[in-house]
Amino acid sequence: MIAAAWLLALAADEAFVVRNVTIHPVTAPEIANASVLVKNGRIAEVGAKIAPAALKGAKVVEGKGLHLWPGMINSATELGLQEISSIRETVDTGELGTFNPQLRALIAVNPESEFVPVTRANGITMAITMPAVPGGGMRAAGAGALIPGQMSMIHLDGWTWEEMEVKRSAAMMIVFPTVETRTFNMMEFTPGRTAFSEAKRFYDRRIKELGDYFDRARGYQRAKLAARSDFAIDLAMEAMLPLLDGKTPAVVFARDERTIGAALDFIEKQKIKGVLADVQRPGKTLERMKKMNVPAILGDATRLPEEDDDPYDKNYSLAAEVYKAGIKFCLGTMDNQFARNLPFEAGIAAGYGLPKEAAVKALTIDGAEIWGLAADYGSIEKGKVADLILTDGDILEHKTKVLSMWIQGRPVALDNKHTKLYQKYTARP
Repeated sequence: MIAAAWLLALAADEAFVVRNVTIHPVTAPEIANASVLVKNGRIAEVGAKIAPAALKGAKVVEGKGLHLWPGMINSATELGLQEISSIRETVDTGELGTFNPQLRALIAVNPESEFVPVTRANGITMAITMPAVPGGGMRAAGAGALIPGQMSMIHLDGWTWEEMEVKRSAAMMIVFPTVETRTFNMMEFTPGRTAFSEAKRFYDRRIKELGDYFDRARGYQRAKLAARSDFAIDLAMEAMLPLLDGKTPAVVFARDERTIGAALDFIEKQKIKGVLADVQRPGKTLERMKKMNVPAILGDATRLPEEDDDPYDKNYSLAAEVYKAGIKFCLGTMDNQFARNLPFEAGIAAGYGLPKEAAVKALTIDGAEIWGLAADYGSIEKGKVADLILTDGDILEHKTKVLSMWIQGRPVALDNKHTKLYQKYTARP
């Protein structure tokens, strides 16, 4: 293993080769005892034999007995936007208002968040950060923003948010309304119930508000095209235009079968590119998702089943169920505190019916394809950005250690709050 200090001594644009390593390109079969050459932050060569002339001047990283993978992508987090949920000053995901499409998560990202290095240390090089926390199922949570803003893709390394930027507007976030009879009394901190008729009226009102907002955005679009003399720029409406033009997808959060079905109706009616997020109980909607070519972002596989009569492995086997339906999907933890557990969740899914190759793709290339970044990220191929991780084993195994990481060809430190506390207390007299 290369010493961390030596590895970090590499210049950002310095050429290096990882040799004698088992390469997992993801889009092709693994290559044993091979090399990857990196120049100017991109992969220059991949293979068992690289011409000696191409290697001239390149630093050597010995990978004998180790494995090289593309960096993993967490497709749903709040990284950089929320630190301690009970301290309001550290939370930047609670904007007021029902519609905030002009808000971009990226520009509020705190590069010094402790969650960033902790997440990075487990092999995750990129993440989607969300402008709001999706509703947790209780009606009180569902009463928030319907369009909280724009989700952004970031690298988990950089001094500023500008340096971390991968894709400023990766998608528009939509929290789709749901008929929710459960409530939560924050004053008494107790759950409760409301009548279905009341919950349905609330749902219908929210659906109308969402539809009316899209109608307003289309009216703004027509007025702009007409170049009327009284036309005035509206930043919120401007932010909706890429969505209406099909240039930016909408990530629609919808958990259960009824909500997913309504969300698919909405996507079809509005003629927008859609991705369904935090899918948990898709039921018969899987066939329609496949027919409409709507991909999914699956959440925490380790959470408990929602209903008392659900099988214990309901969430463990969800990825396999979605895979068998022929739907492209990727994985996201939907939070910060467990963002580092992303590969473990893929490993659990692989243990409950999801083919191992599909689990690795859900962590890498499938996410890159869903976010429109596959030309540069998600696999180890010539010409792609060198987001790489070097491990001592299979990334789906809990015991595997990430030994080295490169983001855009730059070596990145793997120390973090967890490792510092471990070192501190293991050295205690």
